[in-house]
Amino acid sequence: METNTLTTKFNLALLNSLLITYVGVVYLLGVALLFPQNWLLNAIGVILTIHSLVLSAYLIHELLHDNIFKQRNHNSIFGRILTHINGACYAPYEDVVEHHINHHIDRADLVPFDIAQFFNDLPKPIRYLFVALEWAYFPVFAFIMRWRLIIAPFKNHQKRHLRGRTLAILAYRGSLAVIVAFISVKALLLYFLAYICFINLVRLADAFHHTYEYAIAGEEINRRDRLYEQANTYSNFVSQKYPWLNLLYLNFGYHNAHHHDMRCPWYRLPELHQSLYGDEAKNLLPLPQLISNYHRFRIARLFGGQGDVDAENRETEAFTGGIGVSLLTPP
Repeated sequence: METNTLTTKFNLALLNSLLITYVGVVYLLGVALLFPQNWLLNAIGVILTIHSLVLSAYLIHELLHDNIFKQRNHNSIFGRILTHINGACYAPYEDVVEHHINHHIDRADLVPFDIAQFFNDLPKPIRYLFVALEWAYFPVFAFIMRWRLIIAPFKNHQKRHLRGRTLAILAYRGSLAVIVAFISVKALLLYFLAYICFINLVRLADAFHHTYEYAIAGEEINRRDRLYEQANTYSNFVSQKYPWLNLLYLNFGYHNAHHHDMRCPWYRLPELHQSLYGDEAKNLLPLPQLISNYHRFRIARLFGGQGDVDAENRETEAFTGGIGVSLLTPP
């Protein structure tokens, strides 16, 4: 019995180590393939870069829940490293962790400000420009959220201790961009294309997991119970017929199971979901409909709440989806 336990622990450690190695190797390979003068290799490079960026985001999610390594500091170390791959590094890692754990504790989607009011208060020419960009699937609001993290230490006195850190990150990431552009402007543009696709794919996953109320960080939050949590949490699979495809999001689509037990690691979520909900999970929403809603409401979600969904009949016609709730951009 003890030997079997040790073997299982070894196998899981190997599995997680291989996952981290896989993300790193695929990322480096994907970026390398952006440089050759061969558009087929470039296309493969874009796909691999997108794939590794998406996996890095959800691997961070597992690491901040301490679901990868037994030692918490090991989870923290690799979590910090991965933020430098997908651009979440401008926020201190501790803020990323606190933001997401508060999402579980408060059972709310925490945002930095009233998003609808923000867009409505913009000068008309800028608002029209932003709306046009979002209509064209350029995630301008996601970049606004990242820009806020960059300028926060220079506007917020309480964060002034982060100024040196922020400047250092800007310097090294800016230098890398200049070096890449010097070698190949095409490679830099292709990387930017991959990054935009990455943000859209993460947005698609984030948008339809909850019908929580938006809660502005720092303000009083209405306390909710676990019944509210499960009733307003939705699972969306890449594929129900071919479960292995859900690994593209590191099983993040098993979201009700994750909120039932946030310490359940990614490789056990399908089993937990099956034990809790079986094949007739009410809060399981079809991916084709969610893709349709992501397209249909890409402007509406900038100016409204997250919408409603009829879980009993799996009707998602009024499910607008959320925005600005990524764990990579804490308020």
